[in-house]
Amino acid sequence: MYLTYFNGTWAEGNAPLFGAMDHSVWLGSSVFDGARSLSGHMPDLRLHLQRVITSSERVGLTCPLSVDEMEKLVREGVAKFPADAELYIRPLVFGTDGLLIPVPEKSAFALTLFDAPMPPFTGFSACLSVLRRPDASMAPTDAKASSLYANTSKALREAKERGYDNAVVCDSAGNVAEFASANLFFVTPAGQVVTPVANGTFLSGITRARVIELLAKEGVKVEERSVRPEELETAVEIFNTGNYGKVTPCVRYEGRTLPVGPIATLARDRYMAFSDSQ
Repeated sequence: MYLTYFNGTWAEGNAPLFGAMDHSVWLGSSVFDGARSLSGHMPDLRLHLQRVITSSERVGLTCPLSVDEMEKLVREGVAKFPADAELYIRPLVFGTDGLLIPVPEKSAFALTLFDAPMPPFTGFSACLSVLRRPDASMAPTDAKASSLYANTSKALREAKERGYDNAVVCDSAGNVAEFASANLFFVTPAGQVVTPVANGTFLSGITRARVIELLAKEGVKVEERSVRPEELETAVEIFNTGNYGKVTPCVRYEGRTLPVGPIATLARDRYMAFSDSQ
């Protein structure tokens, strides 16, 4: 089920939003964010809503709604679904006018809620992509910009053609940035928990930050540093964090099978407990 708020009205299904001349359609000026409602619990909702405002500003748009206004709409929309629904919450801001440069005050807003069951904690496979993430001198990497997802989808297509679910993507210097669709963590043979340091080539996710905080409360320090791709070849655990699945283990990397390990399990358990408290 899809439910979209646009221009003061809720509509079911894939509601039409754009015209053929809208700036976002032909020149890519749109940003979005993703949050979750899990049986009515909405972890870090306001952080996600604030980020869509920030992302808008960074690509030359202006979000027409405040965090409070968006939160009110989210809660209104969530109430239209069954109480136990697992939903994806997607605020979208897009340019409607302008030639090459979008006109900020002509930015439009839509909010879509849709059924998206949490993926099982059974894991996914991944390979190393030949693609690279752009850095901040190349693209709006400090925003959750729709235009960046052409890079993501190309990496995912490549991975699926090789028989994998996801891809590890490096930055322009050849260091690991993240998975194509989520942030990356791994555990070294010495037991260190590591995640690539945020260096402007990928969004340092809201769920990523929350997991680092929750693990710290359990006495598990996460080291943020530059990571070489070959380090993943000896990792004893690899997992991701992101809004869609929150914490999900990688159980096959290239040709190597990996366990659903204790750190990923702890991170998942603590995150879901945090979610239930929201």
